[in-house]
Amino acid sequence: MLESEIYILLTTAAAVAFIHTLIGPDHYLVFVALSKARNWTIGKTLRITSICGIGHILSSILIGSVGIFFGAELMKLVHIEEIRGTLSGWLLLVFGGIYFIWGLKKMGRSHSHTHSHHHGEIYHSHEHSHNKEHMHPHLDKGSNYLTPWALFIIFVLGPCEALIPLFMYPAAQNNTMTVIMVAAVFGLVTLVTMLLAVFLSMHGLKHVKIRYMEKYSHAIAGASIMFCAGAINFMNL
Repeated sequence: MLESEIYILLTTAAAVAFIHTLIGPDHYLVFVALSKARNWTIGKTLRITSICGIGHILSSILIGSVGIFFGAELMKLVHIEEIRGTLSGWLLLVFGGIYFIWGLKKMGRSHSHTHSHHHGEIYHSHEHSHNKEHMHPHLDKGSNYLTPWALFIIFVLGPCEALIPLFMYPAAQNNTMTVIMVAAVFGLVTLVTMLLAVFLSMHGLKHVKIRYMEKYSHAIAGASIMFCAGAINFMNL
């Protein structure tokens, strides 16, 4: 390949990765919503985003590399990525739905009311919370542990459809180094864009504190994830 062709291909890979990531709300909105609901720090959120993003990218690179090695046609690889996209989209929808229902139940248990007591001439009242009485701390710890793993599995199954055609052009010319460069540029730009979008979103939301909305945070996170899954499944984002 000519040097100018390689430059154009790498520039295209970077541009496609950037646009592909930004128009896919699941690449960042999911992490931001869960971070706000679970009170993750920015550092923890970015670490989870990084792990999920790397798994997301490497799985497509692996499938593309195996396909190239065995001489698979472009359409077959694209079809595999479409199947993975459908699977991950519906898994994300199920995950969001379960989280939404759990958030509603948690919200229902978090309400409090006031009890009044008379002891002779002494009168006092206190707030009583169902959340403290009925919630089990180990359940929250378990969900805190399982949530990142569930996201990781979903993102590993999620495809980078745009990467496969970019792979095939240099592969057709037996230019292994260019294939590696395309994968590296696409992967790096995708990951950096995810992290930047998550960081900027969290930084902006850090100044938005609406105390009365806190009890709805898990339900809102579940609804946000369902919205992302809907965008993937029905709008092909």
